[in-house]
Amino acid sequence: MIRRNQEFLNRVNILLDMLIVVGSFMLASWLRLDVLDGSKDNMAALSARSVLVALAYALVLFFLLSLLGFYNTTRTRKLTWKVRTIFIAVTLSALVASTVFFVFKLVDVSRGVMLVFYLAMLVFLNGKYAFMRLVLSRFRGKGYNIKHVAVIGTGSLAKQYKKDVEAEPELGFQIREFIGADDTDRMNEQLASPDISEVVIALEPDEYTRIREIISVCERNGAKYSVIPFYNDIIPANPEIEQIGKSKLISMRSNRLDNMGWKMMKRGFDLICSFMGLLVLSPLLLVIALGVKLSSPGPVLFRQKRVGYEKREFEMLKFRSMKVNDRENTGWTKDADNRRTPFGAFLRKTSLDELPQLINVLKGDMSLVGPRPELPFFVEQFRESIPFYMVKHQVKPGMTGWAQVHGYRGDTSIEKRIELDLWYIDNWSVGLDLRILAKTFFGGMVNKESMKWEKEA
Repeated sequence: MIRRNQEFLNRVNILLDMLIVVGSFMLASWLRLDVLDGSKDNMAALSARSVLVALAYALVLFFLLSLLGFYNTTRTRKLTWKVRTIFIAVTLSALVASTVFFVFKLVDVSRGVMLVFYLAMLVFLNGKYAFMRLVLSRFRGKGYNIKHVAVIGTGSLAKQYKKDVEAEPELGFQIREFIGADDTDRMNEQLASPDISEVVIALEPDEYTRIREIISVCERNGAKYSVIPFYNDIIPANPEIEQIGKSKLISMRSNRLDNMGWKMMKRGFDLICSFMGLLVLSPLLLVIALGVKLSSPGPVLFRQKRVGYEKREFEMLKFRSMKVNDRENTGWTKDADNRRTPFGAFLRKTSLDELPQLINVLKGDMSLVGPRPELPFFVEQFRESIPFYMVKHQVKPGMTGWAQVHGYRGDTSIEKRIELDLWYIDNWSVGLDLRILAKTFFGGMVNKESMKWEKEA
């Protein structure tokens, strides 16, 4: 029953998306031609051919969204994924359509109409899915539109799945029964029932000898099944599967930035922003440089070896905030440090000492956003004592990062910092980078570090 209803709702959903696209085109034409131009005749002159072109565009957009897996019936996709996918599909299709319209003159559409059309599609499509997510969350929270799940397994993985499902009731999953890995009769009985929507196989390592038999039971009963691997704690959010002959290889540490296109986009953004940042902030940089020079003897810039992308060392730049000392490459900075100068304490409190790293970003040693790079001295210590510590070096280090905007910087928990860095690597997106930059700019630069400094004895 749920499956039939879901198929019907999917068709309605797709039809609504196509109507939104055609409606966005009509709205764009009205706003641009009638409202902005102040004429009442332009909209009336909109030809049936133009409407047919808009409908054709809607079909192309639907096809592109389908290729991106947008209409696959899964409840676990986050709203952020939908927003990102809509943005990609609408942007690509709008660029192609604009090119076709203006090169081949298929229909007389102004650039203003195309711009309003593009913005209207983004607003209305995203608004529709945000509204749907809100309605469905409340609907499922009251016990409607629920998918009943049978869990094969009774160990720690099965209990963790139960805990995770209960923490997100808006997804609409309800565990019907836990079935032991060796209870084949019970499996056949439950999986044959039309009330079971999905099966989750959550076996402990010592139970994996039975997985072929369990999958065979699922297949015989036509049940859709998912597997929680026994290495659930170490598998990343976005593993990739490659095949060599009959051997299937799960890439455990692949990430989106392995993709050349995404890597080039991130690098291009870094180049533009670091260049513009150095240009716009040059007066401030000169004032800070003068302040550092007057605060204590020594160079303006502090140069320090750090470990970066692919474990390569590079020279990271900062405005010098401390007196020249012999613990620069081994001493951990503390909240009240007698090596700091008064002006340096201010720079560190406001993170202004980090601004020269825009040069590192421009050179390509760093990115605007990424895990913070560490001293070689500490890397050698942490690689042995902190699990997964070295994974952070699979992406470029950043001036700011996911851990930093959550308050983990300086003398804070390394374990928690690595946990947040790994989450960032597994879940990287353009939107996430923009979110981190916004959090950094609006409140993340002023940190909890004390403005006090201690005089040397």
